[in-house]
Amino acid sequence: MYEETTGGQMDVDSSDGDDDDDEQKAPPSQPTRFGWVQGVMIRCMLNIWGVILYLRLPWITAQAGIGLTWAIILVSSCITGITGMSTSAIATNGKVKSGGTYFLISRSLGPELGGSIGLIFAFANAVAVAMHTVGFAETVRDLMAEHGAVMVDQTNDIRIIGIVTVTCLLGISMAGMAWESKAQILFFLIIMVSFVNYIVGTVIPATPEKQAKGFFNYKADIFATNFVPNWRGPDGSFFGMFSIFFPSATGILSGANISGDLKVFLLFTDSSGACVVRDASGLLNDTLSRSTPIEDCVGSACKYGWDFTECINNKTCTHGISNYYQAMSMVSGFAPLITAGIFGATLSSALACLVSAPKVFQCLCKDKLYPFIGFFGKGYGKNHEPLRSYLLTYVIAACFILIAELNTIAPIISNFFLCSYCLINLSCFHASITNSPGWRPSFRFYSKWLSLLAAVGCAVIMFLLNWWAALIAFGIVFILLGYTLYKKPDVNWGSSVQASSYNIALNQCVGLNHVEDHVKNYRPQCLVLSGSPSTRPALVDLVDCFTKKLSLMICGNVVTSVSASAEAGSDHHITWLNQRKVKSFYRGVIASDLRSGAKILLQGAGLGRIKPNVLVMGFKNDWRTDSPQAAHQYVEILDAFDLQYGVCLLRMNEGLDVTLPHTHESLHLSDFLSFVRTEPEDQMTTVFQKKHSKKTIDVYWLCDDGGLTLLLPYLLTRRKRWARCKVRVFVGGVREKKDEQREEYECCASECFDHITSFGTLQLDQMTKFEDMISCFRLDSAPKGSNSEQPGKQEQPWMITDEDLERNKSLRQIGLNKVLQEYSREAALIVITMPVGRRGACPNSLYLAWLDIVSQDLRPPVLLVRGNQENVLTFYCQ
Repeated sequence: MYEETTGGQMDVDSSDGDDDDDEQKAPPSQPTRFGWVQGVMIRCMLNIWGVILYLRLPWITAQAGIGLTWAIILVSSCITGITGMSTSAIATNGKVKSGGTYFLISRSLGPELGGSIGLIFAFANAVAVAMHTVGFAETVRDLMAEHGAVMVDQTNDIRIIGIVTVTCLLGISMAGMAWESKAQILFFLIIMVSFVNYIVGTVIPATPEKQAKGFFNYKADIFATNFVPNWRGPDGSFFGMFSIFFPSATGILSGANISGDLKVFLLFTDSSGACVVRDASGLLNDTLSRSTPIEDCVGSACKYGWDFTECINNKTCTHGISNYYQAMSMVSGFAPLITAGIFGATLSSALACLVSAPKVFQCLCKDKLYPFIGFFGKGYGKNHEPLRSYLLTYVIAACFILIAELNTIAPIISNFFLCSYCLINLSCFHASITNSPGWRPSFRFYSKWLSLLAAVGCAVIMFLLNWWAALIAFGIVFILLGYTLYKKPDVNWGSSVQASSYNIALNQCVGLNHVEDHVKNYRPQCLVLSGSPSTRPALVDLVDCFTKKLSLMICGNVVTSVSASAEAGSDHHITWLNQRKVKSFYRGVIASDLRSGAKILLQGAGLGRIKPNVLVMGFKNDWRTDSPQAAHQYVEILDAFDLQYGVCLLRMNEGLDVTLPHTHESLHLSDFLSFVRTEPEDQMTTVFQKKHSKKTIDVYWLCDDGGLTLLLPYLLTRRKRWARCKVRVFVGGVREKKDEQREEYECCASECFDHITSFGTLQLDQMTKFEDMISCFRLDSAPKGSNSEQPGKQEQPWMITDEDLERNKSLRQIGLNKVLQEYSREAALIVITMPVGRRGACPNSLYLAWLDIVSQDLRPPVLLVRGNQENVLTFYCQ
């Protein structure tokens, strides 16, 4: 159903106006509704049977011939007919609001293409105002010329008449369109009468005056002569004529009565081609003289006693369908009726375009896809009339009216409408192939493959018409597309692009199941136990540095509080990550405790081969002051090697938790992975977002873990902010074998080795500090001769005995901290190979104590890394 409000197309906002009480008492009147005849068919017919049909179809027939004109009409009708079916499918898949073609494309293909084509479509309608107005002005000028009235000259007369006309139309459209619907019926009746008048005129015997102008009623030889093309002028080509004719077919966008339109166009083409010769002088004296041999006479009119040889040879003929644009008026039985039809068609079409262009533009402005255009979207009055857009449309139309040449304006419109139709058909095809359950059009008489064919055909024809104009049109589309992709407007219209993205991602993930792992394709895919990402931005930023645009990153959040369980899946986290421009997924789980939740994430995160292989956590600074059970659970999370994970721990001198800025011991177990709400716009800068120049990344490679300790620093240097940092690799070992070990490790690491030292010697002060650190976890050894462990050790596995210290001498390389203090004081980042305690033989408190004393009191961030012995460097496959 076609809907129209009293003053325009926009819905009335009940919040506007001062008479709220009156509105409550008397509900607003419903908008006027029209059936398909008055609301759709008549409006389409008025647009189709317009200026091109009356003023250019006979001329196109003279240029292209009857045969190729049929082809032009059929191709145009096929394009618009298929587009009409595609439009019907899209329109019946959901509610269509104001905005017309822009609304259809934007809600189907998304804001990227929808916004760009919305601007182009609105511009095309503005230019169409100029085309119809110029057609009206051209007719008025010819009428004036017949009566000897000229204002300036032929071209400037069209400009003057056109500007005056479009100004009057602007006043009418801004004043209100309440009478417009009824006037459409009157215009339709006038056009139908003019058609009958034309057909009757073709069978009325031609008078000498009409014969002098080239009209001889239906003649077979005239039909045969005019059946083949006779190209003339710069537009003399098939696609030149197509570009001029195509705007007359754009009214078929609604898919109304296509067969009827074909019959009318073909009938007018055949009748004009069979009744009127191409060239005639219009002079009654140019009859064929008896003294002139028939073989010396040029043209089809010679057989009927007329000799137009002179004007044909001199190319000065002023009549005939090749020269006289008012041929239909000349052929008709009563010329004023044709003139009335032209006036009705041109003025109604110009007025319709003048109203529709601002409405489309206002809808685009309301979506806020582009800057600086909101000024034109402001509505006035209860119906929110876009008066500013009316003025903009008026200015654009006036500029093109100044061209004053219908044959120049029509191809411009063709280019833009073909671009619109191309995207409409592409929208229908794209929505169909995504197989989205949301694509359920009630209009079934469409084919996705025909839509694709029409889309490709429109694009090809655009380049065949005018390649540089097509490049400009598509260039505008791609520029606006790029802008929208860059800005990512906050809209969600459920477009087919979103559905297609899902299909592509799903198929690619399934396809990876057929690809075997190889060291050359290894990527560190990180599961970051960040809790709420906004509470630990430094941890998120570090991982983003070596995964962004490279590999997978998942921020995990374990919620143990029942009251906060709803926040585990909150969209707030995704919003924060997007605003920070971090390429990461978010996964929240609900568990009874931290360890259980972490195990769920370790085993369930990811999809197929797109799953994490590196666990990243923050260092637990408060392991001594928190409960022993909490520290015990924390270390058990680190033991992820059985699940083929590498492990990374980040420690920063100032702590990680931004919610507790006044203490360095900020990562309490109770909130380590719990949700803490932070507003999305709260974005603090961390050290990993700053540019580091002329600093070093110091890597302490204590053992070969497969190469992960070396790979991560290398990936950091690929980022601009880390690119100028020099990587220094320190290798632990024996001084006497330094050269041998250097040569061995140089095979794996291509960076320079600035220092090689041994960390086997303990310093007294470090040993004293270490013993003080673990003193609260010491447990007296069992009495000599006892074969059973103390009950306290079984109940408290985190306690440390003398046997534990003896069995884990390899962990007592606590002198490394002094080396770090000496050599890496000014480094941008310190990366250390993290040792792994023997399972069941190393108490968790002893293991945490070693990690703590090695990395404490260091100004640079410290990243402890341990691979799972999986080879990640290409050196290993050589």
